[in-house]
Amino acid sequence: MRPIGFSTGAVAYDDFQSALNLLASTHTTAVELSALRVGELRPLLEASSSLRLQRYSHISVHLPSAYAANLEKSVFAMAKSFPAEWPLVLHPDAIRDWGLWRELGDRVCVENMDKRKPVGQTRTNLLEIFERLPEASFCFDIGHAHQVDPTMCEAVMILREFGEKLRELHVSEVNSESKHDPISLEAERSFEIVVRLIPENLPVVLESRVAAPARR
Repeated sequence: MRPIGFSTGAVAYDDFQSALNLLASTHTTAVELSALRVGELRPLLEASSSLRLQRYSHISVHLPSAYAANLEKSVFAMAKSFPAEWPLVLHPDAIRDWGLWRELGDRVCVENMDKRKPVGQTRTNLLEIFERLPEASFCFDIGHAHQVDPTMCEAVMILREFGEKLRELHVSEVNSESKHDPISLEAERSFEIVVRLIPENLPVVLESRVAAPARR
């Protein structure tokens, strides 16, 4: 059965422990531990060995989406210290030292990007990225792909080219401000165009923002 779960950032923004506490009452079998902002990475790493994650058959870490150039080696060192079996989802525009990240092989899981980013949206550009990181795996963000090209033609070309590298699927609807929203009927119908190109056992991570539970 396909592992399905959430990004902790969608459930509790920058509080991975609160997100995991909320997810403990669900039947999710996948989780992405989000450290989208650089200041979140060290606390996550320091807590990682004590987190209760036994229920999850798929665990990944989303590395910071941006950081200063002088912090790249520090970010890399922390990323390298997570368990080797956890994919490390990385935005390609955050990379400056390609040789550094190439050391991690398929642990680096390159994600296709939204409209805001200067790279990573198209098959052609992803080819250049994977030439620099030939062993890297691939995180396909279907919401990003739909925002970039609502016809999903580019998504089809991306999946045909990099399908063998797939390691994780991000699912949400990405709006014009590049925020992750719940999936509309229109987006759902567009997503159906590429479903046949996505392996049935590929782990799914939902990134749609989850409303905070009402306080009693």
